[in-house]
This record gives sequence, structure tokens and C-alpha cells, in this order.
Amino acid sequence: MKHLHPSHTLETLSVFIEGKVQGVGFRAATVRRAHDLKLGGWVRNVPDGRVEALLQGNHAEVDQMLSWLLQGPPAAQVTHVQHQEIQTERHYDRFEQM
Repeated sequence: MKHLHPSHTLETLSVFIEGKVQGVGFRAATVRRAHDLKLGGWVRNVPDGRVEALLQGNHAEVDQMLSWLLQGPPAAQVTHVQHQEIQTERHYDRFEQM
């Protein structure tokens, strides 16, 4: 993890995904999709049954990832996606499952 240059153009979002999203390969599929889009960040299960992700990248790729998260992998049944932009000085140079 590196620090962002003050003039960075990366967007960083905190995302929570609800529905049937645990035990269906959601995190692994999210990692694959994030790698395809060259995003940084992470994804993890939350004890309450949701999946949480931090997405970092250019706006267009982050937007594509959000669109994908609305559906997820074939076995998932996403009912709600909540996201908010966050300010951070951290730069995630890869995307991983936690």
C-alpha cells in the first residue's frame, strides 16, 4: 500500500452488498472482476451476512464495478448495494480478498 500523490485522480468507494452474497463465490468473483478492471482495494464477508468492499480506481472502472456488484456472480441474489465515496491517502495497488 502506498500513499496517493496530492493530485491523484483515483476514486475510492466503500460498498456494502446485501442479499444472498455469502457462500456463493461472491468474493472470489469480485476479485476476478476487479483484476479485469485493474482496480485496487479489497472485499470481505461481514458477520451480518453482507459483503463489504473498498474499490479504488478511475471513475469509469469503479462505475463498471458498481454495475457488476448490483448483480454479482450467477449464484448470488443481490438485493441492495449501498456505496459512498471516501477520502483516503492510501493507494491500493492491487485488489484482494480479506
